[in-house]
Amino acid sequence: MTKKLFKKLAILTGASALVMSQAFAATELTVYTAVEAEDLARYAETFNKDHPDIKIKWVRDSTGIVTAKLLAEKNNPQADLVWGLAATSLLLLKSEGMLEPYKPKGVGALDKKFVDKGAIPSWVGMDAWVASVCYNTVEAAKHGLKPPKSWKDLVDPMYRGHLIMPNPNSSGTGFLDVSSWLQMFGEKGGWDFMDGLHDNIARYTHSGSKPCKLAAAGEIPIGISFAFRGAKSKAKGAPIDIIVPSEGVGWDMEATAIVAGTDKLKAAQTLVDWSITKKANQMYNTGYAVVAYPGVAKPVKHFPSNLLAKMIDNDFEFAANNRKRILTEWQKRYDSKSDPK
Repeated sequence: MTKKLFKKLAILTGASALVMSQAFAATELTVYTAVEAEDLARYAETFNKDHPDIKIKWVRDSTGIVTAKLLAEKNNPQADLVWGLAATSLLLLKSEGMLEPYKPKGVGALDKKFVDKGAIPSWVGMDAWVASVCYNTVEAAKHGLKPPKSWKDLVDPMYRGHLIMPNPNSSGTGFLDVSSWLQMFGEKGGWDFMDGLHDNIARYTHSGSKPCKLAAAGEIPIGISFAFRGAKSKAKGAPIDIIVPSEGVGWDMEATAIVAGTDKLKAAQTLVDWSITKKANQMYNTGYAVVAYPGVAKPVKHFPSNLLAKMIDNDFEFAANNRKRILTEWQKRYDSKSDPK
């Protein structure tokens, strides 16, 4: 073989290798999420076992912050997809024309309440989280407290300074609490209740799980949080009871949606298809007791047996359509006790 021919073959081989490497290069999706940080690596790892050609770049924060970020980027979207954000937030984004409708393969297998009602769904649900009260029995006894039986019990002066809840501007759990109280007690009754509750609040956190974590650690007797976090803490030995208030409890679901305008639509659709599979829902069940795929959820130790029956008939449209007004009013009334951001 002449040097000239060898050189030509080398050039052709190099060019072919470059083309092949480009063809098989992984597509990177920028995914916004409010999923608990401890779960993100597991989500990506499980997905990549089936789709190693799609890499996930997570952008993670609490629900309110992710929602605000998406709205701020409306005219210049930075995310390709949302995987794990409150349905109330996605309804708001849908109303702003920010989601790409898509009917994922196998969506008919999901519980219908976990699927957007549009002719072509703009989002699909993954799992649900449900409000509850985490009550540290040891710390409560030190302060002579009695366990509350209802939401309205929490305005009793004996709880003053012994209660923490999430800021609804930052936390999806905080927002589902506030929107559910307005639904349960009515507009005036809801704000009157929150006025009384505010008197007893030590501070508002920017995380929905943190109030329960703080109660489990003994830093506060009572944390308004969500039930699965309480069950996980109790399973690790924390001296807490998970109280389901008698009036009922708010709830929301985490959901997945494609951001309109993504130039990686095919990869985004592949992830959405996978996100509603039985395998994905089994993965969600390790972090949530209620999932979208019927028959998947396994019993969770310490999860309150009456919780599902106490879930209110949540008006997601009310929550989404009134979100800005509710958060503005809450901020004006109560933000003075919020943790620094």
